[in-house]
Amino acid sequence: MGKDAIPFEVFASFKRIETGNPIISLQPPLWAAATHAIIVDETVHYIWCKREIDVRWVMMHATAPISDLTDITQDARNPILEPSENGFDNAAVEYPFPFLNPHDGKYYMYYRGKGKAEPEQTGLLVCDGDLGKWQRVQQTPVIPADTEHERHGSTHPSIAVENDTIHIIYTGKATKSFGEGLTMCHATAPTSAPALVTKNPSNPVFTGSGEAWDSQSVRETELFKGPQYYHILYGGFDGEVWSIGHVRTQDFKTFEPNPYNPVFTPSDDPDAFDCDGVLTGQILEIGDAYVMLYAGKKGKEWQTGLATIQ
Repeated sequence: MGKDAIPFEVFASFKRIETGNPIISLQPPLWAAATHAIIVDETVHYIWCKREIDVRWVMMHATAPISDLTDITQDARNPILEPSENGFDNAAVEYPFPFLNPHDGKYYMYYRGKGKAEPEQTGLLVCDGDLGKWQRVQQTPVIPADTEHERHGSTHPSIAVENDTIHIIYTGKATKSFGEGLTMCHATAPTSAPALVTKNPSNPVFTGSGEAWDSQSVRETELFKGPQYYHILYGGFDGEVWSIGHVRTQDFKTFEPNPYNPVFTPSDDPDAFDCDGVLTGQILEIGDAYVMLYAGKKGKEWQTGLATIQ
């Protein structure tokens, strides 16, 4: 498409793969969700999260060739990251978003950290190339929950790099509820110092489209940079069901909703792993094709699915 804007129709064209879903899953009551990926050469690296029975999240690593995203090999070192002993993330580590920093050639990962006595906050990890081995950049959050609309969380980060700036969108959590008081916030950091995050003073920058399907909450916002716009896939809540919608922006001030919203909804099959909700729509570009990782809910459990434009 060159430098033309990606049409709205593209984001409404994702279909579940016919066989292989969920691509990463665990037996209930365990969860295998919050999966994000990064492509390095001919390999897709999945960073996914295991929710244990005691609600403790740990991070896992897996790989697949780009020729078959469902041919997944789990890292023998799993889990690759566990909660810290005494830090802000001593209860759970989850929702990783890996990326290559062009400034120093290292891989970084913003992530959700939850403390036993603290709200959800965003931390930062770094590695030198082995995507199964990460270190905390600092023991404190890089996006602290220090505003009223983030009273219970500054969480679920997603990023896009433009020139020497890292754009971060994340969920502001005003209440403890999974379905209330959730909005989209924006921040930036220089590529030379990814831990030096500055919040947008206009936060929250997006609270919903004004339609019924996302009228109650907006969460788990996923950033994808196109030729002309920043595209955001996000979870919208109508009070009962989570669906995935799409907006685009050039300045993180005004947002243009996709006229086909919601662009991805729960499966009509009552036996499907994603029949009760969908979230976390990360778009990956592989050659001339787009694929979407997402989380699907059945009952209380969330697992990881894959959709393509067929």
